[in-house]
Amino acid sequence: MTINRRQFGKISALALMAGGLAVMPRVSLASNPTGKRLHGLSAFGELRYPADYTHFDYVNPDAPKGGMLNFSVPNWGFNQNPQTFDTLNSFVLKGNAPPRMELCFDTLMAAPADEASALYGSVAETVEISQDRNTYTFHLRSEPRWHDGTPLTAHDVAFSYELLKKNGHPQLALSLNTLDKAEALDGRTLKLTFNGKQSDRAILTVAVMPILSKAFYTENEFTRTTMTSPLTSGGYKVKRLNAGNFIEYERVENYWAKDMPFSVGLGNFDTIRIEFYRDRQAAFEAFKKGKVTYREEFTSKTWATEYDFPAMNEGRAKQELFPAEKVPSFQGWAVNRRSEKFKDNRTVQAIGLCFDFEWTNKNFFYEAYSRTHSFFMGSEFQAEGKPSVDELALLEPLRDHLDPDVFEDAYLQPASNGSGRDRKRLRAASTLLKEAGWVQKGRSLVDVNGKPFTIEFLIRSPTFERILGKFVANLKLIGVDANIRLVDPAQYRSRLDSYDFDITGLARSYGATPTKDSLEKLFGSEFAKTNGNANYPGLENAAVDALIEKTGNVKSRDELTVILKALDRVLRSTHSWIPNWYSANHRVAHWDMFGYPETKPDFAFPVELYWWFDKDKAAAIGKG
Repeated sequence: MTINRRQFGKISALALMAGGLAVMPRVSLASNPTGKRLHGLSAFGELRYPADYTHFDYVNPDAPKGGMLNFSVPNWGFNQNPQTFDTLNSFVLKGNAPPRMELCFDTLMAAPADEASALYGSVAETVEISQDRNTYTFHLRSEPRWHDGTPLTAHDVAFSYELLKKNGHPQLALSLNTLDKAEALDGRTLKLTFNGKQSDRAILTVAVMPILSKAFYTENEFTRTTMTSPLTSGGYKVKRLNAGNFIEYERVENYWAKDMPFSVGLGNFDTIRIEFYRDRQAAFEAFKKGKVTYREEFTSKTWATEYDFPAMNEGRAKQELFPAEKVPSFQGWAVNRRSEKFKDNRTVQAIGLCFDFEWTNKNFFYEAYSRTHSFFMGSEFQAEGKPSVDELALLEPLRDHLDPDVFEDAYLQPASNGSGRDRKRLRAASTLLKEAGWVQKGRSLVDVNGKPFTIEFLIRSPTFERILGKFVANLKLIGVDANIRLVDPAQYRSRLDSYDFDITGLARSYGATPTKDSLEKLFGSEFAKTNGNANYPGLENAAVDALIEKTGNVKSRDELTVILKALDRVLRSTHSWIPNWYSANHRVAHWDMFGYPETKPDFAFPVELYWWFDKDKAAAIGKG
């Protein structure tokens, strides 16, 4: 499944490569701290780290530098592809880029992995907010340098925002819609002016966008696919690669920020090597042989039954569970509602009834998963029971745009009898399809024009053929001509970006505190109309848009919680997705050659940044 679990545009692991030092007392973004130089910004409440912090709490400040992490990535974003690559340009729509190119770029501010929705100065030492809250003036440090030794200046930053707004990947460009102007007042002063329609938390997305070299992209076309690495400034740079097979990023020893508090204890591996496999089994075999040394396992059957090989039995490799992040997330099948055959909610409900989660969980997943019901699973934003008084105050004005069920108990996916062929559910599905206008013709369902009802599940890995098999079989039992289409990674990415699919599986994460920008990208009507965005079902719903708009200027987390619970109810009623399952843990397998802090941070799991190579452990297992 394509996923961007800790999305760069929503305060990602990328931002951990940059960070902050400051000069003012701790303040809150929501408390309107205007006219002062601030060392950090926070959506709500006080910042965790004071101006004189020395390092983030979740890192080992004495972590040694050295060694290699060799892995297949568990998450990615933008035009990145975990199975192949044909360009090093990660911030445009065109091409397939390797994951973690973002590690090569600096950002104005950085997000710690142990604090929800907060940023600290990195390239920018401080930031000052205007009284009308439409202008942010960043005061840049003198130290930032490009990897060729030239200074990184405010002119580069201003150029970057203008370029990304005009030609960047849609998930970046559309987040800059409300940015009127990015201007360098001098080499170390940047002013970002918004048009007044932005969320007061929009800056939390904008301030972690990549800084691009003005000199490089004045000479080189930004939008073209290229295997030439651009000029970068971050803690890593491209070392070597073999297109579609592997890429290595090397730690920059003289990185300008290596001793600053936002970098201490991070970026510990000399080399981060990413392997690309189109076949899941081939990737697993590479791990068993030690060619890959870190792996997050997403196949529960493999986790339960296949980690029985010499290195594991001898203790040279190990399996561990790490708790999932304390952030809302969602996983399911996106149904392309742009297609006429999926316009009726009852059709999508019927399709969902043919998925037997209970049977699948028992027979394929070793009961390792729970059923997804909410669009904000694992968080306080999850709707439960009937709407509260505060939720009703938001929903009542929208009643004419809402399904009446929104005002009842929050919709839950109905459980099956676990047989894999629950006749009661299949009869209910047939009834819904009949009500939606589908007609039985022999053993097939057809529309009013006699056209057969067909569904194609688009996948990029053979693993999902097994999981979807029973789902497809049940659909065929009620007359739907369902099939599975396996395509290569590049074609999958292209079809996803152009919405050329019927149904496909995806997982999403919003960050610890969902922002208006992040919600619009996933569910907003405007984001249904432009290729390359994450509103894959093409959802266009006035009530959804209205509730998302309200998240833009909330003044407390409690206020945001009420809005998101109401939004969750409405999203469930749209039946634009068929929820499937979620896990409470990361299933991690690794060769016993790494060190890592005892406590995992709550809001991200950037292993490649805060783990380290332990040379004594490596020597003990023959990998020194």
